[in-house]
Amino acid sequence: MEDAPQLLPLRTQHQRLRNGSLSARELAESSIAAYHRRGAHDNAYLTWNGDAALAHARAVDEVIAQGGDAGALMGMTVSIKDIYAVTGLPTYAGSATRLGGEWERSGPLVRELLSHLPSLMGKTHTVEFAFGGLGSNAHWGTPRNPWDIHAHRTPGGSSSGAGVSLMSGTASLALGTDTAGSVRIPASMTGVAGLKTTAGRWPTERIVPLSPTLDTPGLLARRVDDLAFAFDALDNAVSGRRDRVPEPPSLSSLTFGVPEQFFWDACSPGVAETVHDAIAQLQAAGARIVRLELPRTDDAYALFQQGGLAAVELAAFLNDSLPDVLSRLDPNVMARVRAADTTSALDYVSRRKLIEALSAEARATLSQVDAVLTPTVAVTPPTLDSLTPDGAYGTANMAALRNTVMANFMGLCALTLPVGRDSQGMPVGLQAMAAPMQEQRLLAIGMSIESLLGTGDKVLGAPPEPL
Repeated sequence: MEDAPQLLPLRTQHQRLRNGSLSARELAESSIAAYHRRGAHDNAYLTWNGDAALAHARAVDEVIAQGGDAGALMGMTVSIKDIYAVTGLPTYAGSATRLGGEWERSGPLVRELLSHLPSLMGKTHTVEFAFGGLGSNAHWGTPRNPWDIHAHRTPGGSSSGAGVSLMSGTASLALGTDTAGSVRIPASMTGVAGLKTTAGRWPTERIVPLSPTLDTPGLLARRVDDLAFAFDALDNAVSGRRDRVPEPPSLSSLTFGVPEQFFWDACSPGVAETVHDAIAQLQAAGARIVRLELPRTDDAYALFQQGGLAAVELAAFLNDSLPDVLSRLDPNVMARVRAADTTSALDYVSRRKLIEALSAEARATLSQVDAVLTPTVAVTPPTLDSLTPDGAYGTANMAALRNTVMANFMGLCALTLPVGRDSQGMPVGLQAMAAPMQEQRLLAIGMSIESLLGTGDKVLGAPPEPL
């Protein structure tokens, strides 16, 4: 699998597709082979689209041979989270019910992605209505974290199949969403890179909503450089901006803020140590490391424990648009949705005001540094068996989400990249958070970090093959 072409950097794939040393057919066939080798084990996809993707890839090769070029992502293999509407494919949003109607007509982000003519390998699993950080799903089964072939560990959620699709070799780029960490958690837990965009930068039309206030589309890929390549390919068309990811800055020109409070609390063995070591390497390479606390993290976390905005906004959407699914919700999702019943209109408005205040204070704080560095996820991916006792799921879910939700509540963009393994041998992510609408700068910084520490292939190696 190490020689599989879909594991090559996206820039390399782009060059080879153009010079004829790689074909879209070869990429699709390699992804299909990976699916047949690992698909049943990893369970990344709700809807597998391999046959159609292969036929599409053959047609793309004909277009390339005639000098056609539909865009930077042409011919590459991609997966899309099953919360995005995609014309011609069903959408369940992790529920037991096919949503139909408008949820089977692509929105602007998917239309732009598909206009490049990539090979869409399928739609990946999600936590039901994206409401959870571990990746479990009672209706369709939980994708398996590929780094543990003995115990079934969670892959992170809610974009639970996205990271697995990359690490198992069935896609080179994955489209996910992030409302409280749903791109960064699965990226961190499966050992890939992930980007959470600023709320409002990319359109959310025809993405089944969890929290319209906080929902953000995002990207997962094997490298930060891949994220930067894909971001540049999509951003101008969907955001209306004209800037691009700049050249990576020298580490000696950067100042990183590192909080000493909150983000390091209750880390699983090996998590804090691995992230501290990564930060020490950055400092040794010339980066300036300063203590910097994000404002009112305790207030933000208390708000999250109360349900934040997502519980109320999801409950409103389901009651208005999909009332028939309420009685069939995953019990873990149902419990959180029902909590919204006790939230008054005054409580909701107060929560909105707090998030606005947190965002304003965070923007002022971030002006002092280039980025804030923390562990992405404080805990090792739990086994499914460990989540069965009463209360265990809720405790583990909060632990997985606690570090990532701060960027959402504070209106920031954020990035995660793999930096090593914890004491259980599971991937550990370094989170970098930056001011709103600074995605290009953040990606360039992430590329500088990656150039020093190495890509996931270097720091993690390859996941074991299924038994």
